[in-house]
Amino acid sequence: MTTPITAKTETLKVPGANIYYEVRGSGPVLLMIPGGPADAGAFRRIAGYLESDYTVVTYDPRGLSHSTLDAPVNDERIVQIFADDAHRLLTATAKEPAFVFGSSGGAVIALELAARHPEQVRTVVSHEPPAPALQPDPARERAAMEEIVRTYRTAGIGPAMQKFMVQTRIPSGPPPPPAGEPTPEMREGMAQMTRNMDFWLGHYFLAISAYEPDFDALKAGSSRIVPGVGEESRGELANEGGLNLAKRLGTEAVVFPGAHGGFESNAAEFAARLREVLEG
Repeated sequence: MTTPITAKTETLKVPGANIYYEVRGSGPVLLMIPGGPADAGAFRRIAGYLESDYTVVTYDPRGLSHSTLDAPVNDERIVQIFADDAHRLLTATAKEPAFVFGSSGGAVIALELAARHPEQVRTVVSHEPPAPALQPDPARERAAMEEIVRTYRTAGIGPAMQKFMVQTRIPSGPPPPPAGEPTPEMREGMAQMTRNMDFWLGHYFLAISAYEPDFDALKAGSSRIVPGVGEESRGELANEGGLNLAKRLGTEAVVFPGAHGGFESNAAEFAARLREVLEG
């Protein structure tokens, strides 16, 4: 990893929202799509290992962090709307077909982007998409996700996330060490994460539950689709989503270092593997 390049920050006006995004490095565009309540910050570590070879574009999806809404979002079409936002970002930043990496919910958005705009996408890496349509029993997983949202609406984020961890089979980590008095910056960060969680569970979560990838369009399109899974997330719901995506496309899933968030916890190794895949 070289000395990190200072990111150029921009805002793109799109229908109904303003999208905040960051641009680092030079070379072919690599658009990185976060999942869940995450924003551009999810990829800042790995971007430092990629910016010497790529123009790395990261962003806050609409409704999250710095990306503000100008109008109410249509929850039933949020996957398509998020994919259109990604399409507009590529129009603004790339002069030729780009590389795209999406993880978790972002992996689902990446699939929709490739299905709708294959002319903009050279290669898509869909890392651990959690869509119920990619599970052995989609109806059961959708029902579990609907129960998580009901719990959120009646009992709040904490109880909903307990059910989320059970459904996704993500192991719980150790509790964080006791901290001193939070700084104003820490308080704002925690408040922002709460706002992002509210948007994710209140608007975005069920859209992922209902989403059905257009496999015919993905197979017929010019984009190369690479399903990805984590080396350390075997048995988890999103890992199985990546494996089943590979089966539906008639290909093999690429194994990446780390677990569901390996791009952050194992940033250097993950970046090296991603570079191999993109250039393969």
